[in-house]
Amino acid sequence: MKTFSAKAQEVERKWWVIDAEGKPLGRVAETAARLLRGKHKPTFTSHVDTGDFVVVINAEKTVLTGNKENMKRYVRYTGYVGGQKIENARTLRGRRPELMMEKAVKGMIPHNRLGSQIFKKLKVYAGSEHPHEAQSPEVYAAS
Repeated sequence: MKTFSAKAQEVERKWWVIDAEGKPLGRVAETAARLLRGKHKPTFTSHVDTGDFVVVINAEKTVLTGNKENMKRYVRYTGYVGGQKIENARTLRGRRPELMMEKAVKGMIPHNRLGSQIFKKLKVYAGSEHPHEAQSPEVYAAS
C-alpha cells in the first residue's frame, strides 16, 4: 500500500461563498482558512495547494466579541523613524473593513511560499456584492 500524494495540476478547485454577516471574525476566518488550505478534502496533502477559492462577503458586518472592538490593535510599520502606526479594530473597520478578515485569515495559513499561493485564492468584499458569479460559487454555511 502506498501513501497518496496529490499533484498540483490534478486538484479540482471549487468556489465557495461565505456570508460573514453577524458572525464572529475568528470563526469565519478559520472556516475560510480551512477551505483555502484544502483540509476539508480527503486528498489533502500538506506540501501541495489542494484548496478551493473562497469569497467572503459582508466583511464589514462581522462581529468581534467582548471588548475587542476597542482593545484589539493592528500595528504596522512604514520603515521610517517614528513610522509605527497603531489603530484599533473600530477605526480599521471604518477605513478598510476587508483588511480585518484578510489579516485574520493570513495568520491562519502557512507563512511561506505555499501560504502566499494559498492566500491569492481569498477574495474579501465589504458588501454583499461580488464579481465572481461567473464561477457559480456555492454557499458555505460558516458557524
